[in-house]
Amino acid sequence: MPPWASGALVRRVPADPGQPIEVLWLPDTAPRPPFGRILLRWEKAPEAGWDVTARLGLATADVHLATWPAAPDDWPRLVRPTLHEVTGLCSALAVATAALELANRLADS
Repeated sequence: MPPWASGALVRRVPADPGQPIEVLWLPDTAPRPPFGRILLRWEKAPEAGWDVTARLGLATADVHLATWPAAPDDWPRLVRPTLHEVTGLCSALAVATAALELANRLADS
């Protein structure tokens, strides 16, 4: 992580565990995550490992998604399944929302 960054916005979570999670580094002043995006923050845990937190951007706020206290040094492997599932669910929700909006527009015309 660059020294000026305090977290990362998840851009893509490949299904293949051998591929890296793609992120956009964020400074302390970064706004809340956009709808359907996940913001990761991590810091050294008091005893060992890393305290990792994930927040999910929703339409009007962001919510706490998960916390992994004292995660080992290979914590991206640990958080990958959750990130992959949530990004998939958000994509499905976006498609369903667009289909519903289209159906409503067609019904109104």
